[in-house]
Amino acid sequence: MARTMTSDARKKDTREKIELGGLIVKAGLRYEKRALLLGALVELSSRLKADEGERARLIAIGAEAFSDDGE
Repeated sequence: MARTMTSDARKKDTREKIELGGLIVKAGLRYEKRALLLGALVELSSRLKADEGERARLIAIGAEAFSDDGE
């Protein structure tokens, strides 16, 4: 039973990583260096903690990008 739960957790984790990678592609950043992407995400994390308005602004941009695809 424990093995099944571990397997399910691993599948869920893998699916989440695939979806997150898809966001990188969707944003047009597929060919950027990994160090740049990680740096951008670390910087974004810092900004989001400091500015709730930035969070709302970026959510609106992302929602619009999803709606353009019909997602």
